[in-house]
Amino acid sequence: MSKLYIVPTPIGNLEDITFRAIRILKEVDFILAEDTRTSGKLLKHFEIATQMHSHHMHNEHKSVKGVVQRIENGETCALISDAGTPAISDPGFLLTRACVENNIEVDCLPGATAFVPALVNSGLPNDKFVFEGFLPVKKGRQTRFLLLAEETRTMIFYESPHKLVKTLGHFVAYFGAERRVSVSRELTKMFEETIRGTATEVLAHYTAKPPKGEIVVIVEGKK
Repeated sequence: MSKLYIVPTPIGNLEDITFRAIRILKEVDFILAEDTRTSGKLLKHFEIATQMHSHHMHNEHKSVKGVVQRIENGETCALISDAGTPAISDPGFLLTRACVENNIEVDCLPGATAFVPALVNSGLPNDKFVFEGFLPVKKGRQTRFLLLAEETRTMIFYESPHKLVKTLGHFVAYFGAERRVSVSRELTKMFEETIRGTATEVLAHYTAKPPKGEIVVIVEGKK
């Protein structure tokens, strides 16, 4: 039966893909990928020859209608991102919403996502948390920090390496020097590391040692 599959892909270690994900990617009629060059390496590794098309933040508004029509005409589609679960700070929401609105079945497979292991290994409370993803770069950034300064739940952020020190400095300024922070870098990869401490301590660490790779930041909520 025609449907849309949301298929998580490894965030680093290729062994983290599921048997079901591999089977679905082989069986569907076509795959939508955030970057076909990146996903092409994954598909080649697992000997998946399914036709692949680009679906990213710059073209998803235009491509959604055509994809929905193909599924309505009887085809099955799998959506993947460069790493992790689609629609989590990646393209996927618009297509999923369009399928739901057109009564197309959506099947989201469980699998890799960066923030869950970062949250669990942070040592910070994880019974209640809020996922913030990427913070605003300029407009709305201060407003967001002022709002989050009162957040009592553990907070989860994605950040780029060249902006991490600036963001940690904002944590010190808005949340306080003693607020506990955990930074996980390059999860599941060879140089994976997690640095834990107060906002001031973690800021000092990465000021002295500029970070590289994919980063997830976990911040303690206000007590």
